[in-house]
Amino acid sequence: MTEARALPAVPDSVRYATACYLSAVLLFGMMDTLIKLLSAEYPVPQLMFVRSLVALLIVGGWAVARDGNVASLRTRRSLGHVWRAFAGLISMGCFFYAFKHLPLAEVYVLSFAGPLFITALSVPLLGETVGWRRWAAVLVGFAGVVIMAGPSSSGAPLLPVLVGLTAAFFYALAVLAVRGLARTETSTSTVVYLLLTTTVVSGVLTIPVWETPDARGLGLMALVGTLGAAAQVLLTQAFRRAPPATVAPFEYTGMIWATLFGFLVFGEVPTPAVLAGALVIIGSGLYILHRETMRR
Repeated sequence: MTEARALPAVPDSVRYATACYLSAVLLFGMMDTLIKLLSAEYPVPQLMFVRSLVALLIVGGWAVARDGNVASLRTRRSLGHVWRAFAGLISMGCFFYAFKHLPLAEVYVLSFAGPLFITALSVPLLGETVGWRRWAAVLVGFAGVVIMAGPSSSGAPLLPVLVGLTAAFFYALAVLAVRGLARTETSTSTVVYLLLTTTVVSGVLTIPVWETPDARGLGLMALVGTLGAAAQVLLTQAFRRAPPATVAPFEYTGMIWATLFGFLVFGEVPTPAVLAGALVIIGSGLYILHRETMRR
């Protein structure tokens, strides 16, 4: 009788990266829940400003404490950072608007269109080659969006759905910009300049609509920024210890948290159309990730 071969052990670095990524997804889910809760009382630009300011102070302070200087913040491509930051700013603002008007789970389903946009846009923007299998997966993924967002399916208002898709589109542009910046820039500089830009721009937009928060509101806003900063640091650690293709599939666990928090905090129950659309989009996204891994 031949002995059964033992499965190869999972490296400790992969376990660590997976734990960091799963923790980051959970923290983002908590942050998004608070954003939706606060958006009923405060303007979206104000929430963006406080979230960005707190995260900037934390991430910037963490970077300086880790490196002992500001060398990691030096850049040779300031215009690239500006483009990436404004794409991220528009994406953040659109997501905040969608959180205000749609159930958490529905916004998460729309955000899953981001990888589909990344695949489609990588052809004209980066000159990458996308085979027919991945194009087919992109089309199937967008069919999932149609299933979820159809007026007769989920009953969601059309404008917030379109804004959510716009958020996913600009998220894809920001990710593609990061791919270009990664050749010469540090991950710390990319994050810090994004937060610096969103803080300044949202701060200007906040001036005419500012509503002075009470102690509870201010504390929750600060918590939003803290959760976002901690999640960003965890993501950075995850991508340092394992290839993105290894941990990226765990992004879809966010749907679990969005559904759970949406039900517990807001009494939201995803419709069958939303769940069906989520399964289609997640399946197409995982297939695109598989084909990308095989190609590389």
